[in-house]
Amino acid sequence: ASVLERDVLPSRVPGYQPRLLDELGAMGEVGWVGRGSLGRDDGRIALFRPGRDALRPPSAPPDREERPADERHERIRDHLITRGASFYREIHRAAGGGSDREVLDALWDLVWAGEVTNDSFAALRAFVGQGGRGTPSKRSGRPRLGSLTVLGPPKAQGRWSLVEADVPVDQDSPTQRSHALATALLDRHGVLTRAAVRGEGHPGGFAGVYPVLRAMEESGRCRRGYFVAGLGGAQFALPGAVDRMRTTPADPQPKAIVLAATDPANPFGAALAWPDAPGEQGGHRAGRKAGASVVLVDGTLALYVEKGGRSLLAIAQDPAVLRTAVIALAGAARVGTVGSLAVERVNGAPLAFESPVGAALSEAGFVRTPKGLRLRV
Repeated sequence: ASVLERDVLPSRVPGYQPRLLDELGAMGEVGWVGRGSLGRDDGRIALFRPGRDALRPPSAPPDREERPADERHERIRDHLITRGASFYREIHRAAGGGSDREVLDALWDLVWAGEVTNDSFAALRAFVGQGGRGTPSKRSGRPRLGSLTVLGPPKAQGRWSLVEADVPVDQDSPTQRSHALATALLDRHGVLTRAAVRGEGHPGGFAGVYPVLRAMEESGRCRRGYFVAGLGGAQFALPGAVDRMRTTPADPQPKAIVLAATDPANPFGAALAWPDAPGEQGGHRAGRKAGASVVLVDGTLALYVEKGGRSLLAIAQDPAVLRTAVIALAGAARVGTVGSLAVERVNGAPLAFESPVGAALSEAGFVRTPKGLRLRV
């Protein structure tokens, strides 16, 4: 959730502003569902299109260990079942009152369990931007703004509802849901592999959609083949994707793209394994971690930027590829799609100014500091 509006959407929508997502939410075009908490101030979310219920995420994350079930959780559930979508103060009373902290913790337990959602993104934005759960208020009671009374904390804004409350039972058969999911996965990935499905965490995994993919192949709606080396023989693709792969000419100029490490478009750590960085030491390992970034050059992982921008993993060794990757990284930092960069370590060791990475950073406009190289923007 913390990288959605900071990294993922700005990389796709030039001039992205939060109001754009809010407008889609207000029009009922986009909704969100929690898919498990990550510490006390972040969590995974899935976006979905209301009205396409066959593609709606299941109400419970597949890796959830247990259903929140203390008294406050049950009271909140009962209220939302009985009264439907409600504002926070109604939920607060139904939960038995008490401190906002306790009620909010129970409410967000249900959010991350995939049971409760909100009709806006404001509460989610406040949760990941203001310290998450358990942050005590500096003032007791209801805070005031001029002559208006604020009816709830920022993390309680909007109307809350049960995720599955508006979906009729058995509206979509398992076959319909599997077909809709397989079609969406093919459209999303172009070439769909077992690892790509597993990386998305869908219940049933690849085995759950394989029969549908096989039937689609037999009817000519998709193709099965060995399209990408090293990813096994169970690969399915849309005909247009295969044709595009075959006809796209090789570009002599390498092209780089900068993505958040957790971006769904980053295949590493999901469909593809993370490559090892040469000389990697000190426990520095690439991973799909919030705040980290990757730089792909012609689809190959060239750089991994750890959270905070002080440490890099240089996967590429070709000086030309490194220069392309660093120039793209500097450009992303200048337009604000990645955070500040003050590189002190490369592959776990102190940065050497004369190394290929150091030379590439200097060429891209990084300046020397007592500890390394910093990009001034």
